[in-house]
Amino acid sequence: MLSKPFLTLKIDVDTYRGTREGMGNLVRMLTAHQAKATFLFSLGPDHTGWALRRALKPGFFSKVSRTSVVEHYGLKTLMYGTLLPGPDIGKQCAAQLRAVRDAGFECGIHTWDHTLWQDNVAKRNAAWTINMMRKAANRYEQVFGTKAHTHGAAGWQMNVSAFVEHDTAGYRFASDGRAMLDARGAMAQPSQGPHRVRNGNTILQCVQLPTTLPTLDELLGCEIDGKLITTGNVAAHILSLTADNPRDHVYTLHAELEGQKLAPIFEQLLAGWKAQGYQFAAMGDYYEKIKESDLPVCPITWDELPGRSGRLIVQGKAA
Repeated sequence: MLSKPFLTLKIDVDTYRGTREGMGNLVRMLTAHQAKATFLFSLGPDHTGWALRRALKPGFFSKVSRTSVVEHYGLKTLMYGTLLPGPDIGKQCAAQLRAVRDAGFECGIHTWDHTLWQDNVAKRNAAWTINMMRKAANRYEQVFGTKAHTHGAAGWQMNVSAFVEHDTAGYRFASDGRAMLDARGAMAQPSQGPHRVRNGNTILQCVQLPTTLPTLDELLGCEIDGKLITTGNVAAHILSLTADNPRDHVYTLHAELEGQKLAPIFEQLLAGWKAQGYQFAAMGDYYEKIKESDLPVCPITWDELPGRSGRLIVQGKAA
């Protein structure tokens, strides 16, 4: 009997508000659907207000206007690090983080400081990168009493030193990048998926499980096939991408979006994927499924994706 395709749910928790409010909502929704998932935590200060520096980047204002950043993140969150001090998420929300683990969900590291990492890691050196990653790892161990075993990069931003640090930390799997997508959000290269990355002549051991579907904020407000994507039809659009030729997928959602105002859309997705025959999985489940496979080895690669401003880590062409 053929096993069901996996729909791996990877949850990025970016902010103090997302940790305190959206995360618990997602735990309740997922539990009701008996859906497994991986929560990835921001463990240091919330400096979301620093993200306003991205206003100079191409595509930033179009994304802000499409996705109502103030509505979803809240004005107070957008002042953290500027007009208000950034709350320390790992210190102030330790009980909420442990509650996710106690509810039976896989947990891992997103970052130490989401905005600091996303806006800087691509151009920083090994010392800066390792310091940031080990601060997050140490805080994770303080909160949970055990070492972290996986990672998903903030904003899909990495550098060579960050990938190498995964092997140093002993991570068997992580989800730091994206599969390439076309203008509809469908996979541009259906063969993409789990792989290892190459640093020069060295093949790194940590298996990458790239996100294979578009995120809500990449779709909302865009015109696709002559139709404006809105909160009323975005779930149907994503479900159309997974309906034909079922395969394993990784979907990244956010505590600040699907865990709050966009929760009804996530409910539609959960029901739709279940009806399509998918099995919900955590990243660790997906790794166990594919770990004995002959995985491709790909170079560390940067590119752009439809609906998202700036360059990010994508799966490169296999050697």
